[in-house]
Amino acid sequence: MTKAIKLLTALPQAQRERLMEVAEEVSFPEDSRIFEAGGTADRFWVIRSGAVHLDTQVTPRQRVTVATLGAGDLLGWSWLFPPYEWDFGAVAFTDVRAYEFDGPSVLALCVEDPLLGLSVVRTVAEILAHRLETTRGKLMEQYTMRRRVGPL
Repeated sequence: MTKAIKLLTALPQAQRERLMEVAEEVSFPEDSRIFEAGGTADRFWVIRSGAVHLDTQVTPRQRVTVATLGAGDLLGWSWLFPPYEWDFGAVAFTDVRAYEFDGPSVLALCVEDPLLGLSVVRTVAEILAHRLETTRGKLMEQYTMRRRVGPL
């Protein structure tokens, strides 16, 4: 299994400092919706404290949590890829403090500094690979449990 990667600690210091120049400190109260699937993805966050649930709507009345993110975790990657729309929703499970980054500003920095751009894209790709691997493992666990229990 791949190792969990944290965006800010994975970047070399000079690149991290450059990225932090466009960061803004924000907070979200417990139970507040940060973004909704299908909405415009024009920013991302690095969680400083608290917990965020990523969720998906499975029926008109039911949401399912697909991941829980905490301190140091990247929240949001859809700002990096067209069509720049959120694939999941996000809600603050507890009070959350985070660094917020404006996606277009970060993309402009990445064009201006190709080394920073490569580092950001590679690190986000590693984070996505880890999350995909973790999700796959959870699905396999559920499948194995259901096969043992039988049909519901």
